[in-house]
Amino acid sequence: MARIRKRGEEIRGFILDLVESNTTKIISLTMNKFKISRQAVFKHIQNLIKQGMLTHTNHGVYELRPQEEWTETFFISDNSAEDVVWRDKIASKIGKLPDNTLDIWHYGFTEMFNNVVDHSGSNNVLIRIKKTAQSTQMDIVDVGVGIFNKIKNSMNLLDERHAVLELTKGKLTTDPQSHSGEGIFFTSRMFDSFNILSGEVFLSHKYGEDEDWILQNTDNQNGTIISMKLKNNTARTRKEIFNKFSDDDYGFTKTVVPVRLAQYGNEKLISRSQAKRLLERVDRFKTVLFDFTEVEIIGQAFADEVFRVFANEHPQIEILPINANDDVKQMIKRVTSDALQNQGNLF
Repeated sequence: MARIRKRGEEIRGFILDLVESNTTKIISLTMNKFKISRQAVFKHIQNLIKQGMLTHTNHGVYELRPQEEWTETFFISDNSAEDVVWRDKIASKIGKLPDNTLDIWHYGFTEMFNNVVDHSGSNNVLIRIKKTAQSTQMDIVDVGVGIFNKIKNSMNLLDERHAVLELTKGKLTTDPQSHSGEGIFFTSRMFDSFNILSGEVFLSHKYGEDEDWILQNTDNQNGTIISMKLKNNTARTRKEIFNKFSDDDYGFTKTVVPVRLAQYGNEKLISRSQAKRLLERVDRFKTVLFDFTEVEIIGQAFADEVFRVFANEHPQIEILPINANDDVKQMIKRVTSDALQNQGNLF
């Protein structure tokens, strides 16, 4: 009996996943996945509708039924404490969830709300929560100076895209006396999806084995919109994410740098100046993984600056390329041929 119940839960969970991802072939995909009949799939769908988890629209489309939809604007003052807002307002709207899921929400909200209070210059912040049977999404919206614009101006960077690159590395803050610069780095990696829309930049990170970042140009957005989404029954834990980028002493010692964010448009990464921008502040870490996903080719000068010059100047830092194609691997091997003979293959 328990096995039958567990299988039914797996089938209904699969259906909810398909609905959430806006998949149109829900019936056929569920039939093929679990080797069940069309009638059996419809029975599971009807159960989800009766339980208030799904709705069937007039257009014949299944949608997740919201279990909680809430919006409130908070005026920012000197005593806008994130833990108080969490305890008095947010926790009850997030609702009853497994401890590990609630722990991630607690960390993510308090870090992002505190960033708005301390850095945005906004007079108010809007919090929006939408919860379904499958997942919960939170939007945090301010009308301040804009996160990427603030980083660009504080660090004298080229533009907002350069600010994005620095943000993804971690240990970045415009107020080092009061902040460690770890909040956005870890928050972005705890959630299933983490999005920032500010100025002319949309930055998105999706959880996975590799660093999955999307950077797009957009219309000018005043202030900053941060959006976080997480499955209600995720197996992920906050400690797991911290451990992934920490050493035995729990220090934030490891980062993954998405190299493609250093590219502008269709340009190739060929120059030493591009490499030096990529390398800014990475000397704060013990291990640096350069993720070459979607980077088609790199130039000799770029590769030499990263994998020979910088590596020789910082022998205490472990520098590793990941997700590189054959052309990129060949260029790295070319500039590090002597080191490879002594240390073994990097790949």
